[in-house]
Amino acid sequence: MKTRVLFTKYAIASTLAFAASGLVLPTFAADTVKIAEIIELTGPGTTSGTNFRDGANLAIKEVNAAGGILGRKIVTTVADTQSNPGIAKGLAQKAVDDGAFAVFGPVFTGSVMVSMAVTSAAEIPNFTGAEGAPITQQGNKYIFRTSLTQSDAMPKVARYLDTRKDINTIAVLFVNNDFGVGGRDAIVNALKKTHVKVVDVISTAQGQVDFSSAVVKLKQSNADALFAYTNEEESAHLLRELKKQGWNKPIIGETTIAGQKVIELAGAAAADGVVADVGLTVDAPVPGMAKFNKDFQAAYHYVPDHNGIKGYTGIYILKAAIEKVGKFDPKAVAAAMHGIHLKAKDHPGILMDVSYNDKGDLDRESFLVKIVNGEQKIVGVLPPLGSGS
Repeated sequence: MKTRVLFTKYAIASTLAFAASGLVLPTFAADTVKIAEIIELTGPGTTSGTNFRDGANLAIKEVNAAGGILGRKIVTTVADTQSNPGIAKGLAQKAVDDGAFAVFGPVFTGSVMVSMAVTSAAEIPNFTGAEGAPITQQGNKYIFRTSLTQSDAMPKVARYLDTRKDINTIAVLFVNNDFGVGGRDAIVNALKKTHVKVVDVISTAQGQVDFSSAVVKLKQSNADALFAYTNEEESAHLLRELKKQGWNKPIIGETTIAGQKVIELAGAAAADGVVADVGLTVDAPVPGMAKFNKDFQAAYHYVPDHNGIKGYTGIYILKAAIEKVGKFDPKAVAAAMHGIHLKAKDHPGILMDVSYNDKGDLDRESFLVKIVNGEQKIVGVLPPLGSGS
């Protein structure tokens, strides 16, 4: 089947901006290295994909300005998956056919689960911002996360909930896609080791706008708190509906309910009080994060969420792996990624110390945040799982 590459207005705008921003347009000379970005720029994944793309492109601009990787400048193409797994697979094949050294994206779990088979068969590294647990459970040697997996994040949330003596029962609301189902299963299983009982599990649809019936069902459960696990746009609609219906009990979540874009879309009044485990945030008290935030806003005129940081750090992680290998051998670079330990003091662009296991999962600190007056406030630092803490 012939696959057409459809560029959205966002991708076109990015291409037109490359010359002004310092990115290298795709000339594919021998002194360059090709990275293909396969990103959700329209559909339910627009917020996630746009942030991921912009973060990656900011890093590429910086790397090229500093001389590139082993003397080679990065050239990149950006294509829109339209948040559609079938299109994502076709774009992955086009990236392989065009000779990409590595692929960045997609961000949605359902799309990555389909497209990563193509990059694996071609034996090229594939970096993703997706958090669905099944991604790294397939034996794929070429897929690498830029964020914590659900299997790592949910036990941290459960441990936090176990300290909340005001919460004895909880309802779990999730988006019924690969991402949401994985998160639902992970949090329900993690909570079995705590005093908190799950009294209802509420399914919602990807792209859902009207959450009135879901909130009515939530209120009927008489749960002490809500754990919500939906995509960014859906989270904003959910928070507005919770506010509208007078929900005044704790709202707990993970990264996707506490991002800056969610706060902007929902409004500060609806988002205030939300508590979430956030793997990456521009408010993190780590060296380099403030500069990244400032540079990102100067370039793109909005506050980046965790996806922007994922795209940015992913480029620098790839750079570090290539430099470790000492040559442009995608198979060797993928092998070097397994078991790699990188320090931010040695590689400032990665922003935080990070380690990878043999499956492509990463381990690093995460942060417990609370939304106060429309802003994320760090209320706790959660150590890497491998720290023994």
